[in-house]
Amino acid sequence: MSLKSIAAKIFAKKIYKKTQVWVINPVETQNSVFLELIKQAKNTKFGVDHNFEQIKTTADFARQVPVRDYEGLKHYIDEVVEGADNILWKGKPLYFAKTSGTTSGAKYIPLTKESMPYHIEAARNAILHYINETGNADFVDKKMIFLQGSPILEEKNGINLGRLSGIVAHFVPKYLQKNRMPSLGTNCIEDWETKVNAIVEETFNEDLAVISGIPSWVQMYFEKLQQKGEKPVGEIFRNFNLFIYGGVNYEPYRAKFENLIGRKVDSIELFPASEGFFAYQDSQKEKGMLLLLNAGIFYEFIKSDEFHNENAKRHTIGEVELNVNYVLIISTNAGLWAYNIGDTVQFVSLKPYRIIVSGRIKHFISAFGEHVIGKEVESALQEAIVGTDIRINEFTIAPQITPESGLPYHEWFIEFENEPQDSVAFAEALDNSMRKQNMYYDDLIVGKVLRKVVVTKVVKNGFQDYMKSIGKLGGQNKIPRLSDNRNIVDLLKRE
Repeated sequence: MSLKSIAAKIFAKKIYKKTQVWVINPVETQNSVFLELIKQAKNTKFGVDHNFEQIKTTADFARQVPVRDYEGLKHYIDEVVEGADNILWKGKPLYFAKTSGTTSGAKYIPLTKESMPYHIEAARNAILHYINETGNADFVDKKMIFLQGSPILEEKNGINLGRLSGIVAHFVPKYLQKNRMPSLGTNCIEDWETKVNAIVEETFNEDLAVISGIPSWVQMYFEKLQQKGEKPVGEIFRNFNLFIYGGVNYEPYRAKFENLIGRKVDSIELFPASEGFFAYQDSQKEKGMLLLLNAGIFYEFIKSDEFHNENAKRHTIGEVELNVNYVLIISTNAGLWAYNIGDTVQFVSLKPYRIIVSGRIKHFISAFGEHVIGKEVESALQEAIVGTDIRINEFTIAPQITPESGLPYHEWFIEFENEPQDSVAFAEALDNSMRKQNMYYDDLIVGKVLRKVVVTKVVKNGFQDYMKSIGKLGGQNKIPRLSDNRNIVDLLKRE
């Protein structure tokens, strides 16, 4: 065992103990974060506009600061982008994380000197919790790769901007620099396909032990490695034993990944976003990710089935319940206030507070009142393929409201790696699982409002072609699991 791995284990134990201090005091921790946020921002334009000076409790905050999305905060953010200071947070941001918007074009999410360290520490601490629990630290002496956006930054009114993953690349600790791949030159390649090909060539003969990235794009990297080496990824990288991912649920990809790798590997799930780093998997034995309650973020939770109600109740951490679908609302030390990031979560543990990401509040199917969410379709698919050799590359779902004949239905568009031997039985299994997941959907089937699911096969690389056609191939871009319209599926190539 090397000195580096011994030091990693000692440091991991220290960080674990430090984490437990706030884990066992969740309500007090969140209240302290809340009061500090209000104190630091009370003299900003936003703070003055919303009477922060008078806010003493979270109830005061809920009364005086309405829930907003990016559009709701945009007039404040526009001032920050134009170079004004003390608008949403004291001073000016260090960076803007530039992301794709829907109605407003590009979105500029501020990152401040107070918020930026938490992005780095959370990713580090996720790995340290893994080391502390498993005792596995051998990988610290080997190569690691992080599939991420380009670290090349632009400048806007004196503030650097770029993709979050590209910004974070500038903060990789010195002790990881020698182990980290790809090289800076390769990482700066903008075109995703060109970049992946270059990464394959650069890493093929290296001793990679840790691989990190969004599963859908790591899959592309693995497929190209397998094509080049004509053997599983696990034989190319014999010491590869840890996959770190975020952005989407890994379960639909797991069977395909294990086939590409040729064996099982440990994995760590992260929940990062431009708006903040919210949670990470702190245990290989427990379900869910540890919600980071001391990371400069004050959380509120609105039950998703009440979200569109006027004056829907905003719950704080001490008021949440298990297995309820909540819209995640955040206030941060980057100046986002009562901000709806669009994600929904469920608590799977309250001691400590662990969550799973259940979907997007804008990504659902409720064409007939069923309100199907991402977690339900992912669970249904996982149940339908368990115990089979079916492997899925990618999928999305949309309603078919006006079929040429018969009743309407939910249409599943799936790109298979290994197709089901009996497609009828597979569709039946999907439908049965969906009926168990969502009672409203079951009522619609029983009441003959809907017929059972229809599975439509998508051509090989069909989803990649679609993402390329809309300029969102690679990086942090993800296919929505479901939509209440057919805008996506109408552009997919079917078999």
